[in-house]
Amino acid sequence: MINVNAASLLVLSSSLGWSRHARVAILAAQRRGEDVETSKKWAAGQNKQHSITKNTAKLDRETEELHHDRVTLEVGKVIQRGRQSKGLTQKDLATKINEKPQVIADYESGRAIPNNQVLGKIERAIGLKLRGKDIGKPIEKGPRAK
Repeated sequence: MINVNAASLLVLSSSLGWSRHARVAILAAQRRGEDVETSKKWAAGQNKQHSITKNTAKLDRETEELHHDRVTLEVGKVIQRGRQSKGLTQKDLATKINEKPQVIADYESGRAIPNNQVLGKIERAIGLKLRGKDIGKPIEKGPRAK
């Protein structure tokens, strides 16, 4: 519950960004002797998503580099060799595994963040292992587990 006199309410409400109609309604309620309770939503109606907080400085002081792991160049070269041995272009391989050609280009250049689903599809398409210890070895075709 906030008890505010009329003069300070006008100053306070204008600094909080309340509309004139809201200020008049609050003043009228106060004149009738009703209890007035007001609350302010933090950063409501303002463009404050990029505000600097005290945690920003803490993050700036952080020395640990946080980044996503990328596909190794070894995996990229294996994909490229396997694709070329099958006579496929990047676009052909992408079409075969239902991905965009840029995804294949990113994997071959080592820019992609590894996704096991995509790696599995590429493995099956080129017939070479891309994950685990024996990267570049042919995949043994055995019965699938159900």
